[in-house]
Amino acid sequence: MATSGDSEKPVTRSELADLLNEDLAREYQAIISYTIYSQVLKGAQYMNIADQLESHAHEELKHALIISRQVDYLGKMPVAMPKPVRISDDPKTMLRYDLDNENQTIMNYRQRVRQCEALGEYAMAEQIREILIDEQDHQIDLATALGEDPPDLTKRTPEEARPSAHH
Repeated sequence: MATSGDSEKPVTRSELADLLNEDLAREYQAIISYTIYSQVLKGAQYMNIADQLESHAHEELKHALIISRQVDYLGKMPVAMPKPVRISDDPKTMLRYDLDNENQTIMNYRQRVRQCEALGEYAMAEQIREILIDEQDHQIDLATALGEDPPDLTKRTPEEARPSAHH
């Protein structure tokens, strides 16, 4: 089966459904982390981003609904379990976790667009492009809250964008 790192090898419809299920588990992870982080971030400097994270949680739920519909369309059952959610008492660490996850999600969805188009699933590719717009907005919000420029992911593979163990 193709992995999320197999950008050159075309995937089958079944493999695409499996990859979308991985993406769905990441959407669930985002819903949970944004819900928690939006409520526990403390301090005046974090109030604006806390409100943004609450809004992000709602957007991630919309993404999960779209992705689960696509998995069903491809003939598979949508997954029910999120990827693990990392928790921290440190606000900057929480935001870093979210930014790492958004970077991974963006890399994956860019790849999904190419995979959908290779299969002739242009409508599905378009829906994922719409999700990408939100995810890149989330990335910008998080990088800004951390006082950073958004990372340039155009030259990175999904594996290189994965959160490192030192976070």
